[in-house]
Amino acid sequence: MREGNPASGLVTPRAKSTKIGMVSRRWRAWRPCVLALLTLLSSGAAFAQGENLGVSLITFGPGEEIWERFGHNAIEIRDDASGAARLYNYGMFDFAQENFFLNFARGRMLYRIAVTDPAEEYPNYIAEGRWIVRQELNLTPAQRAGLARFLDTNARPENAQYRYDYFRDNCATRVRDALDAALGGAIKAALVSPSRGFTYRMDADRLMRPDTALMLAIDAGLGPFADQRLSYWDESFVPMEFMRHVRDIVVHDDTGKSMPLVANETLINKGHLPDPQEFPPRWGWPALTTGVALALLLLGLSRARERTLARIAFATGTGAIGLLCGIGGVILLGLWALTDHVSAWRNENLLLLNPLCLLLLPAWFSALRRRWQPSRFARRIAITVAFCAVFAWFVKVLPGFVQDNWLWLGLLLPVHVGNAMLLQRIPHPRH
Repeated sequence: MREGNPASGLVTPRAKSTKIGMVSRRWRAWRPCVLALLTLLSSGAAFAQGENLGVSLITFGPGEEIWERFGHNAIEIRDDASGAARLYNYGMFDFAQENFFLNFARGRMLYRIAVTDPAEEYPNYIAEGRWIVRQELNLTPAQRAGLARFLDTNARPENAQYRYDYFRDNCATRVRDALDAALGGAIKAALVSPSRGFTYRMDADRLMRPDTALMLAIDAGLGPFADQRLSYWDESFVPMEFMRHVRDIVVHDDTGKSMPLVANETLINKGHLPDPQEFPPRWGWPALTTGVALALLLLGLSRARERTLARIAFATGTGAIGLLCGIGGVILLGLWALTDHVSAWRNENLLLLNPLCLLLLPAWFSALRRRWQPSRFARRIAITVAFCAVFAWFVKVLPGFVQDNWLWLGLLLPVHVGNAMLLQRIPHPRH
């Protein structure tokens, strides 16, 4: 083995081993300082990244399609250094998704987050006539960077899908929760107590009011879950309400100084569609008036059955009511027993939209005959249906029965009681 000459730059194996040991000892001595420096540089890079970012809450007004009635929220992240911007949209769905309608019926909807370019996305909403509001938010650089990382992670293909719930896990609640997490819980702390006394049902009714038939169907399908009083935090499931609530939230900067969460608000597009109603419709007394009038009309037609037109009108009216109530009751029972639609469980309207009404259809169709006399079975079923309807009214005095179904009580209770009464004694046609 050759001895090396230091001047020549050659190192023997023994000398090389000694040198490595010296370097290793020096590395162990400097390692804590180097790691600390790298950590500092890393945090500084993240801080610098946050300095260049801008965060905005974007709210889109209601559209004409059914699924657009509640409006929409999204988060816009802008990089002021590069000029690039991303729009993070939760609540995206696709009708072409495998088993979409079956999953929707079962309450097991899979929605996802999508990332788009605002410059391409906003014109679509403008073309639909929907208003757009941008609220630039006062977040610290670290909060902006953390929010951007969270959204990017959430948008990865393996994380993009989630179980959707129209009240508790929709586009607005996902945006609300992401911003609240970035702010360390400041949004929830500000919104969890105040309330204007609204419920999920009240918001659903007022927002769906332009589609009256669909609004009534949704109202009938909602159980007592939809009648809990909501805080501002809960009511933020409505995108427009969340937009309003964030205006009043106060946060703190890095120095602890108080400042409004909304730095500035800009109307991107005015839109031409009308805003939704501020308050839900009050249809309790009109429904009761309609129900009593309908019951009296059927009673009058039953007494005039010797006339062909009266018999046809009576059989058609009672048959239609029985069919609608019966099918409605089967649907309500299926929503409770076979689906994950929690807001439809324990629906007291089952006592009014009663599946037993289907058993009365043969009796109502037989009323087309001049010499019609209801069977004993039909009379008993009618009494049972009427009893259930009266019980639905009686339970309102008991604790735990909080469902707001006065509309359906006023409309159907008089009809069911009236039908039971007239079936007990149908006058024979005169010869």
